[in-house]
Amino acid sequence: MEGKLMILLPLIVFFSTVEAQQHVEKMQHHQNSDSFTLELVHRHAFQFTNNKLKTRQERLEDLLHRDVIRHRIASHRVQTRRRSGEAISASASTEMPLASAVDYAIAQYFTTLNIGTPSQKFRLVVDTGSDLTWVSCRYGCSGRGGDCSRKGRMKGNRVFHAPSSSSFSPIPCASEMCDVVASPFTLTTCPTPLTPCAYAYSYVDGSEAVGVLANETITVGLTNGRKTRLRNVVIGCTNSYKASIGHIDGILGISNTKYSFTTYAAEKFGARFSYCLVDHLSHLNVTNYLTFGKRRNQVKVLGNTRYTRLELDAIPSFYAVNVKGISIGGKMLEIPMKVWDTTQGGGMIIDSGTSLTRLVDSAYRTVMEVLTKSVSKYQRVKLDTIPMEYCINATAGFDKTLVPKLIIHFKDGARFEPHWKSYIIDAGGGIRCLGFSPAGFPGLSTIGNIMQQNYLWEFDLEGKKLGFAPSSCNNS
Repeated sequence: MEGKLMILLPLIVFFSTVEAQQHVEKMQHHQNSDSFTLELVHRHAFQFTNNKLKTRQERLEDLLHRDVIRHRIASHRVQTRRRSGEAISASASTEMPLASAVDYAIAQYFTTLNIGTPSQKFRLVVDTGSDLTWVSCRYGCSGRGGDCSRKGRMKGNRVFHAPSSSSFSPIPCASEMCDVVASPFTLTTCPTPLTPCAYAYSYVDGSEAVGVLANETITVGLTNGRKTRLRNVVIGCTNSYKASIGHIDGILGISNTKYSFTTYAAEKFGARFSYCLVDHLSHLNVTNYLTFGKRRNQVKVLGNTRYTRLELDAIPSFYAVNVKGISIGGKMLEIPMKVWDTTQGGGMIIDSGTSLTRLVDSAYRTVMEVLTKSVSKYQRVKLDTIPMEYCINATAGFDKTLVPKLIIHFKDGARFEPHWKSYIIDAGGGIRCLGFSPAGFPGLSTIGNIMQQNYLWEFDLEGKKLGFAPSSCNNS
């Protein structure tokens, strides 16, 4: 399995509506709220585990297996671009193909979204690696081999019935939008200019989503308790999907492209979004939130917010940061600068869909050498089912004072200081493991969601800056 993984400003086709209605809605929007929030549910939440609770070790094993697949997909995507000789620039990123190679089985968070008029509720994978938002859907008999019956569900999942929505507006195959969003994965046939734009959204793992593109209305709850409609959001009406996505109805694409959902929502609400992820070992009912808009995610921060430049144009589709180096115990490690340089095949991204922090080999070996010395007093153990290189037996208790402070330094002077338990990970049963995994070079390093835990992350797309502050990730 090859190839996967993140926002600018959306390219949307607007269909005419009544001007007065638009004006009223705009006024209501500004009077009501300047942000909205989506609940994020982790893949290990009770409703996704077939009512069978997993042990800590089983949960960690599950996450790490998916990390390996996700990183292969991300690296494949970047390397394919580099081999093609295309310049990595803002203008090039607007023409990124739809095949982000997302593997739906590996996503970590889910949310519910109300789509259409009247709205229909669906459970979607929240994926920073997918450009297109799509839902299992029935609309005519478009696509290749699609099941066009009026069944309520597709392979056991809920299905959006497009003809029942008054706001569903297919994008014509002869339109510029069809070329920009779906190319090169549009189906070649365009019998008439108004025929819906059909796509075959292919993934490197061999799966494929087939359907038509449309503009649709999505209803979201504002932070003041009211609701508002996001109109003319580009979605995919997928009538055939060649793979299993379990109990999920589709994908919420929040990558760094001009037509992703996050870009569109962030633009409408002030070009910002934020999230705060609780510890992955927290009670399964603990909730995370993704907030779009100028109003900060309403969680309590436990320190100052620091800011670094968000490199939106450095690695197309990804949220990249400009790293200077890593220090442990106050000493800067000797890591080649090319590891962090996107022009030399390196770079670091921040990704909510990857669990462990991945470092390319030279950085990984250096970090692991220092950290293993700090916990060398404990007996080393090997966990056959968990692909982490160094684990220890701490059943008699773990002395956290032995753990040196790890800091990621950014070129503009900002410093990210993750909590020690985010890189000395509790694997259950008194076993702790060093929470890093290796990646080949050239390739990307990734700040994974375990290292991001208990921090509030704010993405300012207009100002191109990333804010972060330690947080309990709750409102108390």
